[in-house]
Amino acid sequence: MSFTNSPYTAAETTAMEAALKAALAGPRGANPLVGAVILSPQGEQLATGYHRGAGTAHAEADAISEARKKGIDTAGTTMVVTLEPCNHVGRTGPCAQAIIDAGIARVIYAVDDPHDPAAGGARTLTAAGVEVSSGLERGKALDLNRDWFDAVAAKRPFVTLHIAQTLDSRIAAVDGTSQWISCPESLADNHGLRGLIDAILVGTGTVLIDNPRLTARAPDGGLAAHQPLRVVMGLREVPADAAVRGTDGRFVHLPTRDPAEALDSLFEQGVRHLMVEGGSSILSTFLAADLVDELIVYLAPTLLGSGTPALNDLGITTLAEAQRWSWDDAGGGAVRVLGNDLRLHLRSPRRAASTITNSVSQNVVSHSEAADHLTGGN
Repeated sequence: MSFTNSPYTAAETTAMEAALKAALAGPRGANPLVGAVILSPQGEQLATGYHRGAGTAHAEADAISEARKKGIDTAGTTMVVTLEPCNHVGRTGPCAQAIIDAGIARVIYAVDDPHDPAAGGARTLTAAGVEVSSGLERGKALDLNRDWFDAVAAKRPFVTLHIAQTLDSRIAAVDGTSQWISCPESLADNHGLRGLIDAILVGTGTVLIDNPRLTARAPDGGLAAHQPLRVVMGLREVPADAAVRGTDGRFVHLPTRDPAEALDSLFEQGVRHLMVEGGSSILSTFLAADLVDELIVYLAPTLLGSGTPALNDLGITTLAEAQRWSWDDAGGGAVRVLGNDLRLHLRSPRRAASTITNSVSQNVVSHSEAADHLTGGN
């Protein structure tokens, strides 16, 4: 299906760049990063919006809301957005209808949404008399969410790997003690992440040594409103009195050492965003299998000299095989100071452009449907 392919003005291109930048303010995970900008007929940027995570307003609705707060009449304006507006009713209404109701006359988006149940936003807009054009800065929009496209095309959860380590890459001392390598500010940040994800996974070794609860805590120390599914991966039994079992029924033991098998099982259970916390064997297993999309490292200014290393053998024998990660500015920046620690945020080694394009063409789930399949409200 083709839509109007009118030339893009400098103002429209600049607006798409602004939308791509705005999208980076959102968190990576089960939903893609999406940004939107509303332009006046004269090309002035009137309002900007972005998606803040599952259960929140989509970027298009957020931009419309911002315009209304400013008292701006959106009738006859243009919306520039990084992803095709959704046509799906889930925890939020369809963006296509919100655009129509706002009287927006033209929509320019970067990337098509090919998934039939939630796609069709462009068709709905066109049928309502809205002029629709697609493809502006498509390559940049694809790269913005390349890991998300890869994850949903493979029908597996988006995987965040979390490491709390010393300067010399140790996650525990020789005697096994590891609480607390990170400072209170880093711990609070990690609990904030736990409150956004669907599931958190550790190995049986971590359970037997540390006996973690794997709960998400609010700033006051109480339990957060949303709790992730607590997952233990490994062949050893999880003790009946292990803290991770809890009393709420949100515990899963995956008796496998195969990370792909674990992801398949969790995906079938509705998990769309998984955080892997350790220990060393589990972290290394996911990295060696190239199944990590996002890396978050809390780096403490501490030296141990010996103890448990953060990672084990990844099967890399020469520098040419090294995993070369890239800094990620999404969700607050690539490098942040948290108390006495550094928080490092990285994206997986860059995929080839052809891989990204193929991912998009293989029935990629839209941002609306991905949010509706999450196991808990965010």
